[in-house]
Amino acid sequence: MIKKLLFPFIICYFLLTGCSNNRTYEEITFSSWGSVSEVKIIKGLIKNYEKENPNIKIKFIHIPQNYFQKIHLLFASNTAPDIIFINNLYLPVYESHLEDLTNDIDKNAFYPQAISGLSYNDKILAFPRDISNVVFYVNLDLLAQKGLSLPSENWTLNDLLNYAQKATSNQVYGISYEDDIYWALPYLNYFGGAILSDDLKYMMINSDKSMKGMNFYKNLRYKYKVSPQRSDIGSSTLAQMFLDKKIVFYLSGRWMFPKIKEKADFNWAIINFPIGEKGVPCDSSGWAIPKSSKHKAQALKSAKYLSNEKNSEYFAKTGLIVPARIEASKLLNNNQFNEKVFLSIIKTSHKTPVNKNYKQTVDKINKSIEW
Repeated sequence: MIKKLLFPFIICYFLLTGCSNNRTYEEITFSSWGSVSEVKIIKGLIKNYEKENPNIKIKFIHIPQNYFQKIHLLFASNTAPDIIFINNLYLPVYESHLEDLTNDIDKNAFYPQAISGLSYNDKILAFPRDISNVVFYVNLDLLAQKGLSLPSENWTLNDLLNYAQKATSNQVYGISYEDDIYWALPYLNYFGGAILSDDLKYMMINSDKSMKGMNFYKNLRYKYKVSPQRSDIGSSTLAQMFLDKKIVFYLSGRWMFPKIKEKADFNWAIINFPIGEKGVPCDSSGWAIPKSSKHKAQALKSAKYLSNEKNSEYFAKTGLIVPARIEASKLLNNNQFNEKVFLSIIKTSHKTPVNKNYKQTVDKINKSIEW
């Protein structure tokens, strides 16, 4: 009888205490979104870190879809990861949940725009990983067929329209067009417009300058017909249309560089978006640490490792990002594909003003516009 009573007790004891007693390492959790190739890079860095720090194990949580919705639920249930990959657009939402890292970051090592983007209410809330601007990927062969060469970096929006009109013919479109305010924002900024004012006090989307930018953007599709209609895109993507030689100027970010480099079977190069009154909008991403973390010291050490110069250079070599670290980003300063544009445009880039309601604001704007 005693044996029968002791048996379940012993089983419970080992289930509850056996692992913790035998564990020789401290486990921290780390969440991120990302493509298959990006996840492979991150896992490689984690593996290297664990080799150098055998007393630490990092459990990687990959959330490929609805990332911030799931992070929100994790915070609500008090089970947030110890390190959270986050971008500047969502940072204000989680301000009260994140550690102030101002005194842990060497601000001079990173681009000011990245530091500013990952700050809110005078607190730096994440270790910067990348700095992101949109650029044009350009099919040089299609331009050459029209007797055109790559424009200079000081071109204007009127120059862009002129190029797009000359390049459009026979089911080939001069320029890409996305049904989302994110892709219209560079046009708004060109004329001095925005979604929110820099001080976050005013809505700017209906200002004269913003409307001028929005009208210019919409005219690319509806007035000048240099951008594809929805029916022209169909089940394809604009990236695929560019690779299929159906779009000459394709607006996208650094994240598309590896795919285009691998897949494009034509001559191509990069050129900056025309620099107007406010410059090109600039975003950034990095690693934050929740206040609720029970492993803050190790999370801090791990986040510093991920953002150090060696790993920033490694990220740069993959082609996926423009490193927020100034020295590491210099690896992109070369003429192949005119890649150096990714660096030159940082000087004139403009941090996207965001507040805690930015996502809801953008959703409302997208629903209200007849794209």
